[in-house]
Amino acid sequence: MPLSPFRPQPDPAAAAWFAGAMGQVLLDSEADCVGAALQQRPGQAALWLGPAAAPLPEAADGPLPLRLNLDGAAFHGDLRCGLPLPLASESCAVVIVQHGDASGCDQDQLLAECARVLLPGGWLWLLALNPLSPYRLRWWGQGLHAREPVTWRKRLRAAGLSPDSLTQGIGPVWEIAADARLQDGVGLRAAFLLRAEKRKLPMTPLRKPRPLALQAGTTA
Repeated sequence: MPLSPFRPQPDPAAAAWFAGAMGQVLLDSEADCVGAALQQRPGQAALWLGPAAAPLPEAADGPLPLRLNLDGAAFHGDLRCGLPLPLASESCAVVIVQHGDASGCDQDQLLAECARVLLPGGWLWLLALNPLSPYRLRWWGQGLHAREPVTWRKRLRAAGLSPDSLTQGIGPVWEIAADARLQDGVGLRAAFLLRAEKRKLPMTPLRKPRPLALQAGTTA
């Protein structure tokens, strides 16, 4: 596919933070999680939206995902584009959105596009910053924005996806040291994982058939 003439307008502070020591520790913490997402549907197409500094998981077998790096209000990497994404509807089995809240693009539109390109039964893996973590002081003033899981759940449902009931915390609490362990509940971890499924529902709800009523005097 030819590159789009669209030219991104980068956010230097956010990109520099993820490329620096404190941001890289967080991305390293999430590498195993990204790898698990890519292994969820082996052999099927996957889309990975995230910071350019995010490392490729070592255990990524099979075809590599289409990788688009967040760069302000646009993307670069395997493609240069903006929203809407130049991808066919229902073409990806897995979509990973890694810190989309750190980009300058419209988050509701981004999630709507992710839902559009997902296959029925496909999954979106969302990794986002935790605004309640002490680690937030390390990204303070770097052009990054964080929202609580309840906000992301509302956005995912508005996009037509069904989020899991469980949110898992990941990353360090304060120390600049990678921590890839997933915990139930966000707690004070630097980031969290929230997954959502694209469920296929019938266009017209089926009505329950009425029981056949026999007239008086009719033999069974």
